[in-house]
Amino acid sequence: MPLCTWLKAGTTAAAVILATATAATAAPAPVSSAVSASAVVTLRYDDSRAGGWEAAIAAGVASWNANVGNVKLVEAAPGTRAEIVIVATTGWPQATLGPVRPGGRGRVELGSQAVAQGYDKTRIAAHELGHSLGLPDTKPGPCSQLMSGSSAGTSCTNAVPNATERSRVESAYAGGAAASIPADGRMLVDVR
Repeated sequence: MPLCTWLKAGTTAAAVILATATAATAAPAPVSSAVSASAVVTLRYDDSRAGGWEAAIAAGVASWNANVGNVKLVEAAPGTRAEIVIVATTGWPQATLGPVRPGGRGRVELGSQAVAQGYDKTRIAAHELGHSLGLPDTKPGPCSQLMSGSSAGTSCTNAVPNATERSRVESAYAGGAAASIPADGRMLVDVR
């Protein structure tokens, strides 16, 4: 197995542990076990062009997967099409406003400019994934709102969606298809 595969696996495992610990301390509402397997929407993401962000992406994905029951984010197998393409950039973070649907396409750009200004990588990744799941910014807002983004300040490291954010994503993917809410496809640039 190539060294990069081993490193990615180790980084992902560490990120899952970090996200689980973060989610546990933030005390998210438990995901309902009443969601049937057929109603769960699976969205694949491709982070092969997001070098340096692997741990943050894994933690952001783990946070969403731990907090919503009817949509799951999974890493796309190499060479397969993904609904959410995640790339590292030198600019400011931005993402396509969803909800992204199976077979659809969304883009997340994880910009190093925000990291250089002191913002937390895991919060950035979880926030931008929230846009792909259909959530707009809620600025200004407190640290307890994941979608408040940069308005919560550089000391905020919360990467867990609050009850309102979880509910909005659950509603967007209710019934398994998210067909009743059109994705507008706008790129949201998360500047102050």
